[in-house]
Amino acid sequence: MYKHILIPTDGSRTAQKAVEAGIDFARESGARITFFTAVPEYELPRASEVMAHKPVMSLEEHERLSAEKARAILAPALERARTCGVAFAADHALSDKPYRAIIEAARRHGCDAIFMSSHGRKGLSRLMRGSETLAVLTHSDIPTVVLR
Repeated sequence: MYKHILIPTDGSRTAQKAVEAGIDFARESGARITFFTAVPEYELPRASEVMAHKPVMSLEEHERLSAEKARAILAPALERARTCGVAFAADHALSDKPYRAIIEAARRHGCDAIFMSSHGRKGLSRLMRGSETLAVLTHSDIPTVVLR
């Protein structure tokens, strides 16, 4: 059975389903959890912004704010795991391709399963927004449990 699961979350109600299911699974099986979120990478300022003397965020400031955002996203899941007595850790990455960051995090932490939720988008919505869950399923060989 799975001993270390990665639970990626964006803090949404949909993602909360995977958080709850993963915590329940870990509590029953004795598995440990690594909660994970990906936040956007630093975007270089446009030349027009620099020439117009608009305030430009430094890379260091972006990293600091991103870490704060990641902590805020992960905090509810961490608190829930803490109150349930489940062993857990947390991680985040700067990535504009969350599915890649999820797979890399699972490998880096030695996770043998991924629990994640799907928004269940179809049609134009899926085309415009994509599906991180589908991308993880397509590009990873790590067993992935999908909740809807």
